[in-house]
Amino acid sequence: MEQTQQTQQAQQAQPVQPQYQFPTEEVTLPSKGLIYPEGSPLRSGKITMKYMTAREEDILTNQNYIKNGTVIDKLLQSLIVDMTKVEDLLIGDKNAVLVAARILGYGQDYTFKYPHPDTGVEEELTIDLTEAEDKLIDESLMINGKNEFEFELPTSKMSITFKLLTQADEKLIEQELKGLKKINKNASPELTTRLKHVIKSVNGDPTQKTIREFIDNSFLARDSRAFRAHLDTVMPDIDLTFDLTFDDGTVIEDVTIPIGVGFFWPDASI
Repeated sequence: MEQTQQTQQAQQAQPVQPQYQFPTEEVTLPSKGLIYPEGSPLRSGKITMKYMTAREEDILTNQNYIKNGTVIDKLLQSLIVDMTKVEDLLIGDKNAVLVAARILGYGQDYTFKYPHPDTGVEEELTIDLTEAEDKLIDESLMINGKNEFEFELPTSKMSITFKLLTQADEKLIEQELKGLKKINKNASPELTTRLKHVIKSVNGDPTQKTIREFIDNSFLARDSRAFRAHLDTVMPDIDLTFDLTFDDGTVIEDVTIPIGVGFFWPDASI
């Protein structure tokens, strides 16, 4: 009996650990989830995120993450509360999630410094991030409801199929470019390397040999430019172009606001 009372007293003496509940928000993806395979948590077209805390600010200031270029991915992975992996996100969806993270963390007003087009003197400007509109995917362009699209090159009239890149694809491209740079420091094959990951078939031939030979030797500059312009129209994303108005009334139209570490801190400089 005495032992039982002592046990109860010990239990009562232990401090109760508080259970913190972080507020969350649901973010709609520009792709509407249609690009992702069945069974993926991204298929719903939405992601649940928690509000930023001091823990995420630790991530944003981590010098190792900043140096190796992983700080943004680390931040998003900390904020996403479902089973989603950042590397599975389409680039445009990732951009939309980043903007949502910035709004949830520090509010909709983003203040930054930008040089006046005439004087070059930097002025402090503020934009409302909630005015950024999603560029939604046109599902009618998808082949068989998958991450596959078709385009006829205007000059050569050849037909290619292509896919939209994910964050995992971007990492592969980055690794491949680093390897090529080690072989030849003067090499700058970023465009062709990227195209080799985007294009999935040429005139119905999906073999890597055919795709690589086409891109390296037969892809006309006119066709390449037309394809890249078409790719931009197909890619779901968030539109971060704004008209900037300076103190003297001067206006610069269609300035793209970049997303980086500075995007998450007040008074950042573009």
